[in-house]
Amino acid sequence: MSEVKISAEPRTEFGKGGARRTRRAGLVPAVLYGHGEAPVHIALPAREFAAAIRHGGLNQVFTIDVVGGTGSTLALPKAIQRDPIKETYEHVDLIIVKRGEKVQVDVPVTLVGEAARNTLVVNESNTLAVVAEAMHLPSGFEVSIEGLEAGSTVTAGDVTLPEGTELAVDPEFVLAMVTAAQTAEQLEGDTGEAAESAEPAEPAEDAAS
Repeated sequence: MSEVKISAEPRTEFGKGGARRTRRAGLVPAVLYGHGEAPVHIALPAREFAAAIRHGGLNQVFTIDVVGGTGSTLALPKAIQRDPIKETYEHVDLIIVKRGEKVQVDVPVTLVGEAARNTLVVNESNTLAVVAEAMHLPSGFEVSIEGLEAGSTVTAGDVTLPEGTELAVDPEFVLAMVTAAQTAEQLEGDTGEAAESAEPAEPAEDAAS
């Protein structure tokens, strides 16, 4: 994954009011830190940042040039806050990385294909933690579940990793399980049992009668 160059402005206003004004100006409040450097509060252009994330995913590496700064800084999003209704970015934490440095990231996992008939696939985790060189982070993994029978599992060890990428979890870490789907007869049986259990109990006889 190649880095995306983006310009940032120094941010001098803080607190909720300052953050709102920053966002109204078409910018995303952010903080840049790591490698023993003092945190730098910046504002990123919202449209450019959103476009980069859509294209490269949450593990997109940025080359950040701060207006009035002394040079470029490589950084990786560490935490991103989004408005769930407006789907806009509220705040971004960026961690400084170096070329050749290995970092741990969570990479999306997509299951492809179809399991055997009359089965149900249960996702246990949609991401996989791996360690890779900061400038060569995988954008996603695909794992085939084609034809898997009930009782099968998909583990971290089943994922084909690109050269230079290592698992950050146990190879037996479960990503998905294939279970037997209930048949129509079983569903009808469960419905009947539920109906029977819902029937009112017979009223108790009066002890005085």
